[in-house]
Amino acid sequence: MTPEARSREIKARAEALGFDAAGIATLERNAHAAELDRWLAAGYAGTMTYLHRQAGKRKEPQRIMPEATAAVVTLTNYFHPATEPPEAGKVAQYARFEDYHDVLGKRLARLAEAIRNSGSGIHTRCYVDAGPVPERDLAQRAGLGWIGKNMMLIHPRLGSFTFIGVVLTDAPLAPDLPFEADRCGSCRRCLDACPTGAFLEPHLMDARRCISYLTIEHRGDFTQPEQRMVSDWLFGCDVCQDACPWNVAFARPTSDPELALRPDLATLDLTSIEALPPVEFERRFRGTPFARRGHAGIRRNAAAVRANRDLP
Repeated sequence: MTPEARSREIKARAEALGFDAAGIATLERNAHAAELDRWLAAGYAGTMTYLHRQAGKRKEPQRIMPEATAAVVTLTNYFHPATEPPEAGKVAQYARFEDYHDVLGKRLARLAEAIRNSGSGIHTRCYVDAGPVPERDLAQRAGLGWIGKNMMLIHPRLGSFTFIGVVLTDAPLAPDLPFEADRCGSCRRCLDACPTGAFLEPHLMDARRCISYLTIEHRGDFTQPEQRMVSDWLFGCDVCQDACPWNVAFARPTSDPELALRPDLATLDLTSIEALPPVEFERRFRGTPFARRGHAGIRRNAAAVRANRDLP
């Protein structure tokens, strides 16, 4: 089988498995390596110390799997329109259903099996938003879109509400052409919409001011300024994506049955969350994105939202 034929076959298999788009990327040095070094040195990663440990492999993705020669990159649409009632804490769209790491991890494993079965002695390794993989850079290199001013990958037909999955492999594949165009133009709606001013300039974000970072990644109690920045968000934030014209024009609700909306995750009552015992929290939120932040973190977030609503 030629590399071109194998690539076509693998992308067709990805579509059959339920991925919304797929492409093949090469594994040369990350084009944004110097920017990553400057960003980390400035302290913009906050308490995400793991990014410092992973920096070498994020800059040189072939170091993740030395025998790999290509990355099969997939996109999965997860868009759901906002549904939360006014009294509930806001929840980012990706957290309103089962943990996508589990859902897409199993799907990627089936794709990886198909890649291995396309020849003899082929190896693979899968990643779903975990590990030192520069997903957005690989997706752009695989022709799946461009990186917007808010640092999100934007696909021209899907928008930015997508999960990126990656299969590294040593299978001989024909890469796709990188997506070279930047279709944001002079638009800066995502930057201007950010309520905390987390974007210092296009393509530069101080994560310490990002609501998603504060409610998910940040460790410890909130300072008063941090609490106020959280505003009404219980978990994550979608403001910059909601403002993007590419999402307004092209984002469509997912029809993926494994990413079906769970109403109990989209309409969380703040008072009941704060009163929830650890054992009940584990029972209720096992297998969801909320488990990542844990009982103490979600209670902290709920208390911050309630306190913000009491402010004059």
